[in-house]
Amino acid sequence: MAGSSDFEDWYAAQHRRLFTSLFVLSGDWDVASDATDEAFARALQHWARVREMTSPAGWVYRVGVNVVRRGARRRAFERRVLPRLHVDAPAPAPAGEVWDLVRALPDRQRTAVVLRYVADLEERDIAQVMGVARGTVASTLSDARRSLAVVLTESEIVEESS
Repeated sequence: MAGSSDFEDWYAAQHRRLFTSLFVLSGDWDVASDATDEAFARALQHWARVREMTSPAGWVYRVGVNVVRRGARRRAFERRVLPRLHVDAPAPAPAGEVWDLVRALPDRQRTAVVLRYVADLEERDIAQVMGVARGTVASTLSDARRSLAVVLTESEIVEESS
């Protein structure tokens, strides 16, 4: 990428000061970290234009401050509105050995299994969420069940021989 080394140098020179400023402004380490990352990601995305500005640092500070302020407004709105909404407590995450095995599945299979058996979505809805065809969901679920069956069968054999 043309100009990436000048971005890297500028980033290294500006990052600590921007983060510190946003941390003092927000009072929250995570908010400051996220806003700093967002500001620099946008600067990199538009680097050809940003580096030509009179004050690239001023631009990235403005972006960072705006990110912090937008987040503060959103959190304030949520604090006002959420207590008025009746929301059921979230269901506890599934536990047990089988779910440990599910967590070990490849990402695509794990996602399909969770959407099917935890979220209780139909295959067409899972396809929409995952951005794949319905048939792909069916074969992914089948592959996941087959993988789980192999592991469960192997663990039964190990337990019986013990």
